[in-house]
Formats: sequence, structure tokens, C-alpha cells
Amino acid sequence: MPSVYQLKPRFLALLRPLTCQLERRGVTANQVTSLACLLSVGYGAVLALSADTTLGRYLWLGLPLWLFVRMALNAIDGQLAREFNHKSRLGGLLNEMGDVLADAALFAPLALVSGLWPAVVLAFIWLALLTEYAGVCGLLIGGGRRYEGPMGKSDRATLIGALGIWIGLGWPVAGALPWMSLVLLLACGAMGLTCYNRLRAALAAESA
Repeated sequence: MPSVYQLKPRFLALLRPLTCQLERRGVTANQVTSLACLLSVGYGAVLALSADTTLGRYLWLGLPLWLFVRMALNAIDGQLAREFNHKSRLGGLLNEMGDVLADAALFAPLALVSGLWPAVVLAFIWLALLTEYAGVCGLLIGGGRRYEGPMGKSDRATLIGALGIWIGLGWPVAGALPWMSLVLLLACGAMGLTCYNRLRAALAAESA
């Protein structure tokens, strides 16, 4: 199924000159991974603390930009690991744990938005974690990491970034229908399908 993840090869090609420059300066993949996670947790914390203030409004508007920067940092750490021999067991752990921690930190402030169903936001965060665990399950049975869609990390970032702009502009998140909560509910369903697709692909690859 179509996914934003399919654009990754072109994205990596654009980032390669920057990755090469960072490697020449002695920057490691683990440093980039850790920085992306720490800054994401910090952004989410400040957004949660200032959700109803003018600062919070600007942070909501800036959320798509930060999600894009985080995506770039994640791509750069992968390039450093694969192409410059920075791959390590610690790096694998930092990458997987950093992704779910950053997702939780950046998505949690949605639960504080008036008109949104907090339970749906919590379900969205839980399913985001479950989706990534389903991807790792391929490794647990002797295969590779799975990245099937339709609601992988890049797709979630695109959705939440768009909702962040809407919230930052002060536009209503609910009217006659709580439409934004329903959008998140649909995304939860898409993540459930993503888990199924990744587990099915992992089994098919393992048995091939």
C-alpha cells in the first residue's frame, strides 16, 4: 500500500552531501540518534506545558518543521551507520527506543487540545508503539526489520504535522462532529492494518 516511506530513497540522496560532511567532522550515528530523541522529547515537553499560550500556538505551527528535521536526522543516522561503518548494537537499541520515545513525547500534547478525545490520542500513541514493535518482530524471527504501511513513522509525522498547523492556526478541531478525533481514530485503524501487514510480511520472508 502507498506510504510516505516510499519517498525515502530520494530523500536520502538529497541528504547524502550533509551526511558526508558530518562524518568528516567526526559526528557519529549514535550522537545524531540521541540528539534527535532528546530534542523531540524537549519539544514535546515545552509544547505540553504551553499548549494554551501564544508560545504553544507557535510550537504547534512549527511542529511540521520539527518533524521534518527529526526525519532528516533519523535518515542521516541511518546513512552514517550503513555507509560509514557506524553500525553498532548500541545504535540499534538507541534507534528503536528513540523513535518510540520521540513519538510519544510529540504526540502526547494532542491530549491537552480542547475538543479532542484524550482516549483516542492515547490509543494513537499506543498503536504507534505497537506498529514499531511489529516492525522489529521481523528481526525476532530471523528476518529483517519491516517497514510496510499504510501508517508508518513518516505517515504519522505527515498527519500529525498537518493537524499541528490546523491547531496552531486556531481553527476548530470539532464542530457538529468531532472530526479531528475521528481522523485520529481512522489513523488508529490504519496502524492496526500496518501491524498486520508487517507481521504477515515478516512471516512470509522467514518462510521463503
